[in-house]
Amino acid sequence: MRKALLGTTALAAAATLSANAALADLSISAYSEWYYNSRSSNQASLDGTSFGQESEITFKFTNKTDSGLTVSFESQLNADGEDTGIDDGYLSIAGGFGTIKIGSDDGVGDNFGIEAEDLIAEESTPTQVSATVLTDTDIVSASSDTNKISYYLPAMGGFTAGISHYTAEAGTSDSTEYGAQFTTSAAGSTITLGGATGSTDTASGTPSIDSQNIGVKIVSGPVSVILAQSSYEASDEDREANGASISYDMGNGMIIGAYTMESDDALDAGEEYSKSGVELQYTIASGLTAVVTVDDYEYKTGTSDSATADSGTNSKLTIKASF
Repeated sequence: MRKALLGTTALAAAATLSANAALADLSISAYSEWYYNSRSSNQASLDGTSFGQESEITFKFTNKTDSGLTVSFESQLNADGEDTGIDDGYLSIAGGFGTIKIGSDDGVGDNFGIEAEDLIAEESTPTQVSATVLTDTDIVSASSDTNKISYYLPAMGGFTAGISHYTAEAGTSDSTEYGAQFTTSAAGSTITLGGATGSTDTASGTPSIDSQNIGVKIVSGPVSVILAQSSYEASDEDREANGASISYDMGNGMIIGAYTMESDDALDAGEEYSKSGVELQYTIASGLTAVVTVDDYEYKTGTSDSATADSGTNSKLTIKASF
């Protein structure tokens, strides 16, 4: 009798677990990128060729509650051998009020800001690591993928917006980001205006770290154009960057693009960085793409004493697969 009762209990538990699992939808996706990079630099330590890889697996569980909420959990796992461990992992709760994200994820600045090289599939930053200028027109997110809380307003017409907040125990690196976009259509073209701003607290007596981005994206048939600007202010730093890009969908799986950008630091006279490049994307088959990117760059130190001047070209072949 006791064995029969235990068996019945085990079956009931298994059925309950099975029923609960059926309530959640599980999706698994992945991507892998392999690249060959060749850099011609005036600095011997930076001149040469290299191989690299970036791969990630994403697990996403989604459940619809009886009250109409959509509850999701997403975990992104680095899987390339060079960078291992969990990348992002967050809980999302969505409903008529909008969406709340809790956990390790990008801030809203990355979602709403429009960066000049968003039309370029394989953006590169060939410059000195110690250079103290902006190398793109994106917002500089101090909190990156750290654990935070974000809120996204429900879409209202073509308008969307959000806010993210990260807090540290010491209270000296709390960070808040705001972002918004507005999309409209006119004369057969789609126009999107986007912007983001972020501020990070610092130790007492030093200025906060502030970063902004604003951009516009215009899509007309096969042609897309982006104009963008960004800034970064901190102790002894006053950086600004401007850039533009264009892409043309040629059909048959081929997209060509080009971009240019330049930046400087007003507090380090003469410190400047500029780069421009062209790119060809070719879809070999569904989920398999080859990208060739060629960049030309120049970095001038000006009065900055923390870096070395450099100029050259950077060529990159990337094979991308998505699953």
